[in-house]
Amino acid sequence: WNKKTTTYTPPFYQKPPETEQRLRGALAKSFMFNSLDEKDMKAVIGAFRQVDKNPGDIVIQQGDTDAKELFMVEKGELHVFKKFSQSETGDGKRVFQYDSAGDVFGELALLYNCPRAASIRAASKCILWSIDRETFSHLVKDAASRKRNKYENFLKSVDILGSLDSFEIGQMADALQARTFKKNEKVITQGDVGNEFFILEEGAACAVKDGTRVKEYKEKEYFGELALIRSQPRAADVVIDSPTAKVLCIDRKSFKRLLGPLDKILEQRAASYTGAK
Repeated sequence: WNKKTTTYTPPFYQKPPETEQRLRGALAKSFMFNSLDEKDMKAVIGAFRQVDKNPGDIVIQQGDTDAKELFMVEKGELHVFKKFSQSETGDGKRVFQYDSAGDVFGELALLYNCPRAASIRAASKCILWSIDRETFSHLVKDAASRKRNKYENFLKSVDILGSLDSFEIGQMADALQARTFKKNEKVITQGDVGNEFFILEEGAACAVKDGTRVKEYKEKEYFGELALIRSQPRAADVVIDSPTAKVLCIDRKSFKRLLGPLDKILEQRAASYTGAK
């Protein structure tokens, strides 16, 4: 799998400019594609092929060892099913769904050369975009691997992630988004809905609750977890306290899909932590 030839020309499917723009916007939000340079981004956009699915159509079959493509959602709803034992019949238990434009699925089998981990079936009429394994291997996988290598050692040094194995750390590194902030900018706003978990990579920050400074954050410390665990609004502002800062974030949907429930991982470590969540 994922063997490269010395020269490779990706397929090209002509698209209207507005379609290309929609694809570009969706890819910019995806951890798989946002580290591509402009040349490779253009090639990837050209290589995406439209795939239409009707309700009930199977898109990915659990256990398939010959994964040939990944998919991105433009329109529609798809349900994810997983069998937890060989004795289960049908598709297994429904565990997730994709229903947002830009959602990407099917990438793990291509990234890690493993069988499909779940079945995915269209629940409505769907418009999807797919990219083949060879194009993914040449244009996307290397960029994702460079990003993973950059962050793996950093993540291993973060206390909350100490019990994760190398495979889980690698998956998390793939899903990270890096953001840069300036002094006094807010990363979290008190009262907002919590949909992301944050790790401070560079710089310093502080939590401010009702105008009072209640906690300091330094590099490798994390925040934002309890709003996710408890499904409550953010309890405090988190404000950048250094001239600049770099924050790594992961949205709950990606964390849950890649590593299992965010709540379970964080609840095991939250007992000794009392920051702004």
